[in-house]
Amino acid sequence: MKKILLVEDDPNLGLLLQDYLQLKGKFDVVLCTDGEDGLRTFNKQNFDLCILDVMMPKKDGFTLGKDIRKVNTQVPIIFATAKTMLEDKSAAYDLGGDDYITKPFRIEELLLRINAMFKRVANKTDNNDEAAETQFSIGQYHFDYTTQIITDNDHQQKLSTKEAELLRLLCLKKNTVLTREEALLSIWHDDNYFNGRSMDVFLSKLRKYLRADPTVEIINVHGKGYKLLVS
Repeated sequence: MKKILLVEDDPNLGLLLQDYLQLKGKFDVVLCTDGEDGLRTFNKQNFDLCILDVMMPKKDGFTLGKDIRKVNTQVPIIFATAKTMLEDKSAAYDLGGDDYITKPFRIEELLLRINAMFKRVANKTDNNDEAAETQFSIGQYHFDYTTQIITDNDHQQKLSTKEAELLRLLCLKKNTVLTREEALLSIWHDDNYFNGRSMDVFLSKLRKYLRADPTVEIINVHGKGYKLLVS
């Protein structure tokens, strides 16, 4: 049975979601009503997925997600919030979120997203050859996907989860085209406009991290996608 951490400050909604997911999804759901309790609970137990409300007392969902990522870089995180601004969606992904659902939402939609998330995790685990490749040389840089760190001599740059996933895809396709659709579907699981804007932000950050080496360049391939060039 998959175990889910649900952190929701509205007790009525929290209990409704907990009961539904346990009954319909057959998940073991642990409910917390604030971010501090959520972090304590996460540190004491093992979870397969986290659902975090963003607007919460004591510790907001984004801060909680950031703290969880310090402990575990792999557990899937779904943010749930009434916020709809592009900046908030970008922040959710930048902090290592895997999905984003806007309130009010249908409870059935949340269950579909959870099932899809577990399916993607299972498919990623089954792909042993690709999963094994985690160390990359990029010009003067070394990129460790496992720790999400770019090393250049004595300098280290820590990446967010989404930045690390995007750079890894570019490395796997080094000197060839990574299509925009492939990147969006692989990392964001949806190639809509807002996710595309988020990805553009992460590409700009990766270019900044790699700019000290003139032999390394991430270029736009018009109408197709992107290419990591290493000469």
